[in-house]
Amino acid sequence: MNQPYIIPATTRIGHVHLKVADLDRATDFYCGLLGFEITQRYGSQAVFISAGGYHHHIGLNTWHSLGGPPAPRNTAGLYHIAILYATRPELAVALKRLLDANYPVTGAADHGVSEAIYLNDPDGNGVELYYDRPQEEWPRSAAGEINMVTDPLDIPALLALAK
Repeated sequence: MNQPYIIPATTRIGHVHLKVADLDRATDFYCGLLGFEITQRYGSQAVFISAGGYHHHIGLNTWHSLGGPPAPRNTAGLYHIAILYATRPELAVALKRLLDANYPVTGAADHGVSEAIYLNDPDGNGVELYYDRPQEEWPRSAAGEINMVTDPLDIPALLALAK
């Protein structure tokens, strides 16, 4: 019997490219609020943004969506993009920036393996901001399988780390 192909463990997702209705509004959100940096513009139709100088982690474009409405919630499509912060204090700062800007947060959870903040970008795309706990702290079943949960996030404790 043939063994199924398993993608190499070193494989990473390089970037996500989002259709947006208003490029300036999307850039204000991702760069002005979340802190990404613009690495390249393609006229008035697209912008590539990154963290730390990578060529791009997120592409934003209006090629097929200029002025369009958000995608309907109850159809197939993007559920959310997830932005991984290296440390818990970095996630705390991101949450504090959202709260200070009165930007609506749609949820927050402690998943055992991670702590997550959920929101929507101005075009209705779901965005998860999260921090992964070290793997040795992940909850596991007796068989060693990851045992993710959805528990309330201790927001005051997280915000106490924001500097």
